Amino acid sequence: MLKMKELRLYEKYKNEVIPELMKIFNYKNVMQVPRIEKVVVNMGVGDATQNQDIIKKVQKQLMIITGQYPIVIRARKSISNFKLRKGMNIGLKVTLRKERMWAFLDRLISIVLPRIRDFRGISPNSFDGKGNYNLGIKEQIIFPELSYDDIDKIRGMDINITTTATTDKEAFELLRLIGFPFAKKR
Repeated sequence: MLKMKELRLYEKYKNEVIPELMKIFNYKNVMQVPRIEKVVVNMGVGDATQNQDIIKKVQKQLMIITGQYPIVIRARKSISNFKLRKGMNIGLKVTLRKERMWAFLDRLISIVLPRIRDFRGISPNSFDGKGNYNLGIKEQIIFPELSYDDIDKIRGMDINITTTATTDKEAFELLRLIGFPFAKKR
């Protein structure tokens, strides 16, 4: 396991991003500077209503991507149109913090996002109003850790980045300075 001081992105945050944010927003104390608290990676597996063995395959893929064992999300209520019963396994979730979070974000920014076909940057409009960012990825194939042979079906995932920023402007500057490739606003 990597230590915090060995992580490239964390060092960039500590040495470059914090002083820059203090200058931009006139913070008086280092503790006022927004930071990333956690990253949550979700994968919905709707096929699991027909075949529960699919959950195990997707669980292994998500574990390879994040480096942490995902928990299974169960349906909260029954929906007959989707052949879904309360308590059925329908998704997976991983919450990353500290070293794993910084390592995952580093791989996401420097390796994974540039591998997306026709990539022109991520949307700057996906903030929730409270300083958190949501990113949707359409295919798990863009992660180089996965082998093409192990993938039975292309599935998407949601990546939620939770920050301590109070406004979207602060969170945008934090993520931009860390290195997120935002598209130009139109």
